[in-house]
Amino acid sequence: MVRVLFVCMGNICRSPTAEAVFRQIVEEAGLSMQIETDSAGTSDYQKGDPPDRRAQAAASKRGYYDMAKLRARQVRPKDFLEFDYVLAMDKKNLADLKGIYPDGARAEVGLFLQYARKSEVREVPDPYYGGALGFDTVLDLVEDGARGFLEHLLQKNRKKA
Repeated sequence: MVRVLFVCMGNICRSPTAEAVFRQIVEEAGLSMQIETDSAGTSDYQKGDPPDRRAQAAASKRGYYDMAKLRARQVRPKDFLEFDYVLAMDKKNLADLKGIYPDGARAEVGLFLQYARKSEVREVPDPYYGGALGFDTVLDLVEDGARGFLEHLLQKNRKKA
């Protein structure tokens, strides 16, 4: 089982979108029993809140599952012990993650969009203070990153076999 945690600041826009998109791509590939997905935020500002309505609407328009069931949570030190990958949406959150990375942890920590195949962008912009177009941009980037990351996992598994 490979466990993946997507992380942004509040866990209401970017990281739950990445969780929903990646989970669906994994399901479509028939790999749900091998790959587990979750999301969290570096802050606790939105703890317990569902994803932003605009993020849910944008994802729903593209056919992604109902994100309303997700709830924001803050990254915990034990996440670095329990997850194989902790992927940040931007450099600020990546720095925050590295700052709380505990000794003895096993998780690979990096930028999610390092796995993007089409885009040269390496940070998913925070759409919170913008309009609907920002959420569509996030989805474009997340879809690219999710496909590239799944490809990375499959290639890594082939090398082990």
